[in-house]
Amino acid sequence: AAVDEILTGRENLILVARLRHLNNPGQIADDLLARFSLTDAGGRKVATYSGGMRRRLDIAMSLIGHPPVIFLDEPTTGLDPQARLEVWQAVQDLAAGGTTVLLTTQYLDEAEQLADRIAILHQGRILVNGTLAELKQLLPPAKVEYIEKQPTLEDVFLSLVGTKAQGQPR
Repeated sequence: AAVDEILTGRENLILVARLRHLNNPGQIADDLLARFSLTDAGGRKVATYSGGMRRRLDIAMSLIGHPPVIFLDEPTTGLDPQARLEVWQAVQDLAAGGTTVLLTTQYLDEAEQLADRIAILHQGRILVNGTLAELKQLLPPAKVEYIEKQPTLEDVFLSLVGTKAQGQPR
């Protein structure tokens, strides 16, 4: 995350708003802190933030000035499952709000959950691109098999911390 750890979350946001010569940087910071569920942490130094909080602050900073396009490079790398879901929700909210999000990821499940269109790169070249449905059509039809599915370690973790809500992406 491209945040200054010496500053508070609010100070980081105000700094970027001032650098972009926007009016009322304090209000912009407060609005973004609320939007990304960081209001309570806004007065703390970023050095005390968790990885997920830093990523959300980083995304919030990139939204200052309402850019129509935002680039996110591996936004969930190194995050715990709960923080990863929080970043996924932030990305989904951005896209739903009309922001074009260009996202790079090595996590294919992340691409499946978040992307409208997917480009598969290999050795620096785009091999194929399209919607998830279009890419799946490149393979033979699925063979139906019945298996018993055991809970994953992620299911156990999210059950224990109590953050897995109905309808949330896994």
